[in-house]
Amino acid sequence: MHAVYCFDAYGTLFDVHAAVRRHAAAVGPDADRLSALWRTKQLEYSWTRALAGHYRDFWALTEDALDYAFAKVPSADTGLRGALLDAYRTLDAYPEVIDVLTTLKQAGAETAILSNGSQAMLDAAVAAARIGALLDAVLSVDSLATYKPLPAVYELVTTRFRVYPNKVSFQSSNRWDVAGATAAGFRAVWINRTREPDEYADLAPMATLPSLNGLESV
Repeated sequence: MHAVYCFDAYGTLFDVHAAVRRHAAAVGPDADRLSALWRTKQLEYSWTRALAGHYRDFWALTEDALDYAFAKVPSADTGLRGALLDAYRTLDAYPEVIDVLTTLKQAGAETAILSNGSQAMLDAAVAAARIGALLDAVLSVDSLATYKPLPAVYELVTTRFRVYPNKVSFQSSNRWDVAGATAAGFRAVWINRTREPDEYADLAPMATLPSLNGLESV
């Protein structure tokens, strides 16, 4: 059992495609394409902003990415913009999240989120999922005005919990995030929900799981 279990939020605890899924019938036959583009551009914009040193918070990037996705998918009604953004504030948590966090807390571990999401976004998602009581900290990049996978972001965890990096088990569904956490010295676990091929061979995860189930045994 590690001292601290830290989780990425979007794609790891919360299903990033749940927002479009809730309105799939209204979006139409290109709903999956819209959702995929929205997510891809959201991440791309965060990396560009970090490298350029020109911060714009994750909610603004989420809005920008949705606007781009609408422009690329003309079959989707832009009148749904507000509804989709409202749905993104309260994304569905994956079904195992509450049980896994409960198990970790009962075993005496400290738990946290470390996310590119803005603090307001994260607070809304945590409240909607009813997992606030199972978390010791919800850490946003807002305090640094940059984004993962820059090393300074991962240091938010070791500073908050006053532990060495090797005492942190870090979970993410994003392979690039796992690479960043590994480079920072964390014991990283890749939650490969969609069976993606591996990459970043020089920054390998400690373990790979298809979901968060069984994490306490890793």
